[in-house]
Formats: sequence, structure tokens, C-alpha cells
Amino acid sequence: MATSESVRRRFQVDWLISNLRWLLLVSVTLVSLIQALVSSESQLSMRPYLPHLIMLVIAALYNLFVMLLIVYGALSRAIPLLTTLIDTALSIAFTVTSGGINSPLLFFALFPVITAALRFRWGIAVLIAGLTAAGSGLIDILFIRENVYLSDLFTFLVASLVLLLAGLISGLVADRLKQLLEKRRAADEAKELHELRAAHQRSRLVFELASTLSATLNYNKVLEAMLDVAETGIDELGQPGETRLSMVLLFNQNRLRIVTSRHLPQLDHAVEFSGKAGVLGRALKTAEHAITNTPAEDPELSDLIMIHSCRQVIVVPLRAGFENFGAVVFGSTKPNTYGEDHADLIVAICNQAILALQNAQLYQSLNEEKERIISVEEDARKKLSRDLHDGPTQSIAAIAMRLNYTRVLLEKDPDQVSEELSQIENLARQTTREIRHMLFTLRPLILETQGLSAALKQSISKLAETDSRIAVRMEVAPDIDEHVNRNIQGVTFYIVEEAINNARKHAQADNIWIRLTVRDHTFYAEVSDDGHGFDVDAMQHRYDERSSLGMINMRERAELINGQLSVASAPGSGTRVTLAVPLRKERFYA
Repeated sequence: MATSESVRRRFQVDWLISNLRWLLLVSVTLVSLIQALVSSESQLSMRPYLPHLIMLVIAALYNLFVMLLIVYGALSRAIPLLTTLIDTALSIAFTVTSGGINSPLLFFALFPVITAALRFRWGIAVLIAGLTAAGSGLIDILFIRENVYLSDLFTFLVASLVLLLAGLISGLVADRLKQLLEKRRAADEAKELHELRAAHQRSRLVFELASTLSATLNYNKVLEAMLDVAETGIDELGQPGETRLSMVLLFNQNRLRIVTSRHLPQLDHAVEFSGKAGVLGRALKTAEHAITNTPAEDPELSDLIMIHSCRQVIVVPLRAGFENFGAVVFGSTKPNTYGEDHADLIVAICNQAILALQNAQLYQSLNEEKERIISVEEDARKKLSRDLHDGPTQSIAAIAMRLNYTRVLLEKDPDQVSEELSQIENLARQTTREIRHMLFTLRPLILETQGLSAALKQSISKLAETDSRIAVRMEVAPDIDEHVNRNIQGVTFYIVEEAINNARKHAQADNIWIRLTVRDHTFYAEVSDDGHGFDVDAMQHRYDERSSLGMINMRERAELINGQLSVASAPGSGTRVTLAVPLRKERFYA
């Protein structure tokens, strides 16, 4: 990289000098023409200027050849020395052929002096200046002039002194400029190296974080690992050893709460934030990191005791898509701690952590859902056990007792055996119907094949066979099964069955009404009865500690289909259970 950079700079310098050489040759031509025009001779003759013109042509061809060498990259290392020597020779030749030390083209001698200063050290520039002055003056004095006067020697000394001073000054200035450029280049390289190291450091830390997070799905461990890796990265990029504040804030019921932290007093953990003002509000609103240099004056963060010892705070939002999970806050006791490198690192770590955080939340939700399903299944087994105990088990026990009694009748009163067997037969048939009804409610195949309406009608029919005391009436809106999908139908069937059983066993109702309707893109299933009713608030108080969890199961099943279950009842006024489920609008505009 360094070699290619030096080649590029050398090319730029050589190309610039070649273009300046064209400008100088044009200037020499113009000066020569002006000198010829103001000549005192009455008739202009170009013969005295013929060597001069030949040298201009040679110089132009020479410069063109040099530019071709530069373009094709030939003799790139030799070009500076060769062109310096040739430019020196040309300057001497132009000066000598145009009047010597009194020539108006003496300024041409400054060109090789300045180019030598740009390319080499100041001593070379002084040497070139001395050679040019000596060559131009001595050739003119020794070989050109016929008579040498004291004024000519004085002019020679002055011109030589001017050229030497020009060489010295230009050499020193050029050296100083090269030193400044070298320092700037070194600073740029150091900055680039620092950026590369910072980028490498960020990549390494993000990789370590990803490796750490991929090994756990624990919600708290994800947050702890995020803070640990971020603090390590900040130490390596910045000023290690200083006291820092770090904490993770997550939304809970529209309030930001501290879930984990570093260097934060226990008293500060109880502080909550709205996330609408100050640096927190700015970061959450713009979805970009925000920095404040006056954290003690922040309208929200100033509620923390520890924040008053901080001189700078950076806040990075935890955001996935359009959802804000919260924010990560880092504070330093020193000013100007967090630069762009720190911000990029923290943002990269937070972006990586938010994915792991989502996975951890999803995993936690799945565990909670699994536990809830297990609880529902356990409750269903308890309900089935209770129903079997209260229904078929009691009936079978009664059948066994009556069979034993019939055996006794065979010996003592044979005439009564026929009537007793008839009662046993009726009891066995009743038990069979109850078992079939229980099997139907456990897995109603008709619900999968014909829909909710047919399943409820068959359930009502079976209920009438087992309990003719209660009258059940059902009102169903037209095409109800077409608007409601199978998932909603299955949950609705369970809730309606549970409501009917509650009305039968607890409310002692004589009449039950079932209504299935669709209004305003919402499906409603309503079960009402004329039973005893109850105090809803009193029933719900400490309901989860009772042995029966039927109402809780109904509500949880309603939530599975994004529905709402409401219960309206009062002592002596019956009960009304209503399930409301929003439906997709496209079903009505297909």
C-alpha cells in the first residue's frame, strides 16, 4: 500500500512539473518575441534568435517525451534526476543565448531550482542554483563578452546571490512543506489504521456477543451478556479504568423500567421513565443513538442519583422494525468519552442483542404457552374425572347394587325380578347415553365435517336424551359457518358446552338460549339461562384458588382466538355468557 501511494505521489509531482514546464516555455517564447519587437534595429531580423528558437523546439520535444514517459510509467525513478539536470542545462543555455547575466530570461533559472527543492533536499536546490548561476555567468563572461566591466562582475555576483538565496529559501520551504505533508500523511495513515482496528474490534466483539447469545435463550443472560461485551469494547476503544454507568431499560405497561445495570445503586433501580423527554425521548423518537453532555440536567435521567456524577451519556434504542423494546444507557464520569467508534460499537452490539432478545422472549412465551396448555389439559382431565365420578360412575355403581338386589329377589320374591330388571335396563341405557355424550363433547367429529351449527344441534339433541328437564333453544344466523373459521368454531363449541354445563349443574336453569350472530365484522356467541344467577365479582375473587377453573379456561380459550369473554349475572336474574371474536374484513368483501 505504501509503495503504490509513493508511486502515485511521484506521478502527480512529475506531471505537475511537466505542465509548469509548458507554461514556462510559453513565457520564454512571449518574452523572446517582445525582445525582438522592441529591438533598436530598424529592420527585424530573426537570425540572432535562431539558436534561441531551436532550443525552444528542443525543449518542447523534450517535455513532450518526458510526459510520455510519465504516462507509460517508464523510468519513473530516473525522471526526477534526469529532468533536473536537463532543466538546469536548458536554463543555462537560454540565459547565455539571450544576453547572459543581463538576459531577461534569467527567471528561467528559477525553474530547476524550485523543482529540485520540491524533489530533493534543500542542499540540492542550493547546488542547482549555484551551478545555474556559475554556468550562465562564467560562460557569458569568459566566452561571450568581448569586454568585461566591473559592472558586469557586480551584476554576476548579484544574480548569483539571488539564485543562491532562492535555492536556499525554496529548499527550506519545500522541506518544511514535505515535513508537514509527511506528518499529515502519517496522521491519515494512523487514523485509517485506527479505523481499521476499531472496525476489526467491533467485528470481533459482535462475533463474541453472537457466540455468547447463541448459547443461551435465557432472557436475563442475554441482557447481562450485552452489557458485559459493550463495556469490554468501550474499554478497548477508549479510556479503560474509569467509572461508568450502564443499564438496560425495557418497556412495561408504557413505562421504562431498569431490568439490569452496572455501577447503579440499589435505590436507583426503583426509578421509572416515560421515555418521552430528554435524551431518552430523542433516541426513542428518532430510532438513532443520542448523546448528551449535560446528563444531570436531563428531564428524565436526572432522577437517578448516579447520573449526577456523569459528564456524558449515550442512549441507544432497542428497536426491531416498528416496535420499541426499550433503550440501553451508558454514562461516563469523564467528558468526551463516547465518539463515533463507541457509538458504532454499541449500536452494533444492541442490534445483535435485539435479535437474541426477541428469540429469548419467543422462547419464554413458548414455555409459558406450553405450561398453560399443560394446565388446561390437566384441568380438562380433572373435569372429565369429575364428570365420570358424578355421572356414569355413580350410575354403574347403582346398576351393580340393583343387580345384587335382584339376586336376592330371585330367592325371596321372583315376581319382582322382571320390574327390577327393567329399571336396571333403563339405568344402563341412560348411562350409555351419558357416556356417548361425554365422548361427543371430547371429540365432536361432526364439528370437523359439518361445522359449528350442526355440532351444537347434535349436542343439544344428546343433552335432551340425558336431561329432558332443561329446554335448550338455539338461534343461528344464516351462513354462520362460512364466516367463522374452524379454529374459532372449535373454541366456540367448547365455551358453549361449558356454559351449558354450568347452567345445568350450578344455576338449576329450566331454559337455556344459544344465539350465534355476526354484526359489524364480529362473531358473537351468547349463552343465557333463567337460573339462580350469581354475584360475578364475588365469584371471580380468589377464583384461581378454587378446585374448578372452568371460567378461567373459557377466558383463556377466548384469548387464543383474539376474542373477549364477558359474563353478566346477578342473584335471581339468570346468567348471560357472551363471546365476541373480530373477523377479518376480507371475508365479507371476497
